Amino acid sequence: MTEPSTAEPTGPSGPSGPSGAQAPLGVFDKELLDRCISCGFCLPACPTYALTGEETSSPRGRITLMRALESGELAPDDPTSAEESSFCLGCRACETVCPAGVEYGQLLEQWRDHQWRGPARPWIARALMALVSRPGLLRLQGLVRRHARGGAAPAARPAGSGAAPRPAGSAAGTVSLMLGCVERGLYPEVSRAARQLCPEAGVPARQGCCGALHAHNGDSATGAELAHELGERLPGTILTTAGGCAAHLAHHLGRDRVRELSEYLDEQGHRPVGEVTVNGRRARAALQDSCHLRNGLGVTRPPRELIAAVADYVELPGAGTCCGAAGTYAMLRPEDSAKVLAPKLDEVEEADVDYVVTVNPGCLRQVRQGLRRRGSRAEAIHLAEFLALATRLP
Repeated sequence: MTEPSTAEPTGPSGPSGPSGAQAPLGVFDKELLDRCISCGFCLPACPTYALTGEETSSPRGRITLMRALESGELAPDDPTSAEESSFCLGCRACETVCPAGVEYGQLLEQWRDHQWRGPARPWIARALMALVSRPGLLRLQGLVRRHARGGAAPAARPAGSGAAPRPAGSAAGTVSLMLGCVERGLYPEVSRAARQLCPEAGVPARQGCCGALHAHNGDSATGAELAHELGERLPGTILTTAGGCAAHLAHHLGRDRVRELSEYLDEQGHRPVGEVTVNGRRARAALQDSCHLRNGLGVTRPPRELIAAVADYVELPGAGTCCGAAGTYAMLRPEDSAKVLAPKLDEVEEADVDYVVTVNPGCLRQVRQGLRRRGSRAEAIHLAEFLALATRLP
């Protein structure tokens, strides 16, 4: 781990003046920084602190770096600051145990906005952000891969009434299935399964990116713009099969506009039918939580109850901890990502489960690849597909 810089503090445009005073860098929201009381409750919850045992790799240590950067005690290009802003998974587990209510996720976005400007942004992140910023390319890959289709979102019609449906742009009674950038190209079967489970949801055309990828990779301004643009294109309730997208959209559009698949099914009173079997017996299935769905939106019960309705549910000890996918993290820091995933794979083998169910495409990719590398008999599957499998939907 790189040691903190010992160079004389410098400001954004050069060294401090004759008085030694340093103007604030203006990177962070002061009110958010000031909430941290350095109590240390976050340390046991942090996956990277668990890997290294180093204070700088904990949320408390990173906030200390943020404060030093903001005050000018650290140079704007300090190597430790750059390393730790990258090393953090952004899982937000620290937020769930913080007695002071520190919104660490927002601080991390501000930190990366500073550290990952221009050429400092990892090239993989730049390439992915360029791809998802082109709706035409997203639509093309989705058409090739046959994601769910269904035109504009239909409006609900009161039961037993002859009233005409509400206009497509009306929020009341309207549900729009969000296709997602990753799922459109890699896992189109997820949106097809979600549409079968929720036939009332429409699939509006010309969907772009929700902006989560940008927000987590140093361009939170564009991330916010894309979220609002998508909110305008998708009328009514936005139904998503990606926990990370759900948290990002809820932050910018409001919690009432966004529902992740499992919580939507739960709120609608959906009761899964059938069961998932393996070799004539009821399947054993575990859940890998989506960090942002669990830590950002507090959704934990619905996916577990839905799985338990069609299979024998097995709770993994580390189900609520990060799998190491963390958006682009697995591609930017594959070795660290693998270290975070390894104990989870050990738990899967020890539990002897048939399926590991996920509620986020990044987690699906991470767990599936990890299980395959180990030659595990367990299969990673998205919740939508798992529920559809129980009813033998094609």
